[in-house]
Formats: sequence, C-alpha cells, structure tokens
Amino acid sequence: MTEKKLNGPSRRSFFGVAGGLAGGVAGAMVTRAQASPLLPQDMSEAAEPFYGVHQAGITTPMQDSLYFASFDLATTSRQDVVALLQAWTAAAARLTAGLPAEPDQDSGEAVGMNPSRLTITFGFGPDLFTLDGKDRYGLAAKRPAALVDLPVFNGDQLVDGQCGGALCIQACANDPQVAFHAVRQLARLSYGAAELKWVQTGFATANKTQGTPRNLMGFKDGTMNPAGAAMEDAVWAGPEGPAWMQGGSYMVARRIRIALEHWDRMRVAFQEQTFGRQKASGAPLGGKTEFDAPDFNATDANGNYVIPETSHMRLAAPANNGGAQILRRSYSYNDGANFVAERWPPWHQGIEYDSGLFFQAYQKDPRTGFITIFDKMSKIDALNQFTTHVGSAVFACPPGVRKGEYIGKTLFETA
Repeated sequence: MTEKKLNGPSRRSFFGVAGGLAGGVAGAMVTRAQASPLLPQDMSEAAEPFYGVHQAGITTPMQDSLYFASFDLATTSRQDVVALLQAWTAAAARLTAGLPAEPDQDSGEAVGMNPSRLTITFGFGPDLFTLDGKDRYGLAAKRPAALVDLPVFNGDQLVDGQCGGALCIQACANDPQVAFHAVRQLARLSYGAAELKWVQTGFATANKTQGTPRNLMGFKDGTMNPAGAAMEDAVWAGPEGPAWMQGGSYMVARRIRIALEHWDRMRVAFQEQTFGRQKASGAPLGGKTEFDAPDFNATDANGNYVIPETSHMRLAAPANNGGAQILRRSYSYNDGANFVAERWPPWHQGIEYDSGLFFQAYQKDPRTGFITIFDKMSKIDALNQFTTHVGSAVFACPPGVRKGEYIGKTLFETA
C-alpha cells in the first residue's frame, strides 16, 4: 500500500502571495508530533510550528542539516534592536511555514521548495547586554546570572573569529538549501542593525536512521540525553532566573575539531575503550543494547574497570557529575581541509580534514550543566587526544513566541 505524501506547502512565488501572515502561517501548521522523524519519511518535508510556549529547534527531533549564524550588533539604538527582532520574528514565522521571508522580497533560491521541517531558534549572547564593560541598551541589569562567560578550559585553542556574539540564529531543516535560505533572509533583514560574525554548517544522520545520530568518529552521539520529565527539568529555565527567560533555555555551542586521520589509525577496540561504548550498537561496555544502564563498578579479570576511568562516557554520565544533565543537539561538520600541526604524537604536520563536531548543549543553567560536566572532561577525557575545541559561545534562548509578539519582547519591555 502506498503511503500518501504529507508535504507542507511549497514556497510560493514571492510576488502576489495570497493571504496575510496569520492566515498563511496558520494554514501551514502541523503538530510537532506529526513531524516526528519516527513517522514515515514522507513527513520529512512538513512544517514545524513556529509559535509556542518554547522555541522550536531545541527539543524538536533533529533534522538533517544545520546552518548556524552568530551576529554582532552594529547599532547604538535600542529601538533598532527591537525593530530587528520584530522583523526577524515575522520573517521566521513565514519561512518555517514554507513562505518567502517577505511577501514582495526574497532572494528566491527556495521558491518551490517545501518547509523541510525548518526550525529557527534565536539566542541572545552576553554582548547584547554589555560590551567592553558598557551597558549597550539599558539591558545590563537584566542579564541572567546563568548567562555566564564560559571559563577557559584545559586544552582550549579558541579562534576569535569562531567565538561569541550578541545574537544567534540556529536554522535546522531536512534540506541544507532551506536552512541556508532562512539565515540568508534574516541576515538581509539585519542590514544596518547587525552584521554576521561567524557561521557554521552541519549535518546529522538522525532523520535518516530514525535513531541516535552518529558523529564522524562513528559513535552514537546523544544516547544519554534526558527524556520525559527529566528533560523538562534539565532543559527549561524556571523561576530560579529572570521572568523573561522562564520557558527558555541556555545554549552552549562549541566547535570541536577532530583529528580524523589520527583517529582512523586506531583499532576499534581502542576506540571503544576511549568512548566507553561499543561502536556498532552504542551499548556501554559490558552491556548489550544502547540504552542499557552502564555498570561503572564492573571490573575485568585483571581488576580494571570495564568502562575505563578516563572514558568519555563515564566522565559525561550524570551519575558521575552529581546528576548534571544537558540536552545534546550536535551536528557534524566538514569544512574541507587545511594545514594542521598536531599537538600529540606522532606530531604530524600536513593537509588534513577540517572536520569535527559542532557541539550544542541546551540546559536550564550552564553553571550546573555544561560547565560542571566539561571541566573534568577537559582534563582527563581520553577523547582529548583526538579533539580540539576551537570555537565557543553561550546564548540565552528566550521562551517561545505568541502570535502578535516578537522574540525577546518581555526582555525589552520590562527593562
């Protein structure tokens, strides 16, 4: 029996689009449950809701492609920032529904394409609140304590051009052209108020495998993500912080370069000891299936831990971090190749892949989430001999938007 194709609307010509914003968006909506990657692949082109209690693109099932952009603000006017966020919100609602960014203005490369489950997530970086010690827009007192400047971790080799920002846009879709088109249109609308600082593309296998995606090292990435009530508690900010962030989440983004050539010379058994998991199944060492509870006390015949003390999974586990949890939503990247001088044996120099993981973690507070977990990992994780953190940023992603409002409205109107 042939399944009926359940596509969302295609992006109609940006001349003479019928209907207003509310009607066009409402007609394109399907529920988030309908867009689950666990359903038939025909759903892969449907539309994800834009309006809601929380921003889409955080707990939304992962799409195939990512286009991430960080922006600097180029204006001294608070009203310019508000106008920009209003324009971005209206355009994002249209784009996620499969419509052009504006009824009569769009670059056009996505005309005729479906929504492809596009989600657009906005974040506010520390530079929105203060820059060089100065209150930029009267918002300094409203900066959440959880929006902390990340410490310099052991082994960091951060590149200035791949760090920080005042605003960010995360566009995810099942088509890379749809994701790029969304960011391109929002960047166009920012002219005069903001300018691109850095960007990162990424890809994932989640929608294709209908399971935990694999990173470029071949291991499943995100097995220990919280679920159900645990995810609600770990991800969403509550009354412990400012009112304008309740229902939002804090994103930590890290660009992690992986020495794939070095990794590929390692035997699978060594790789599994490094991760603490079986490569094929994702099961913890000593277990049988991916979601088996790891036994951190199990030892082998020689008295050594079955899951090594320096393994990536042991160090990341909530059980070994006072219960600290984060929601990983990471994408692999491949930015070609360039010259590399390794800082580990055999100290190879030459042309190597510029590839790795664009790690993204969402949590209610980075201080009790990512920082707690990664501080120890940065020092003794066996994976560190293959990875280098070269980019870093943290953003406060405010709660979702109701129709007629704009992203961050409560921040600007209560400051």
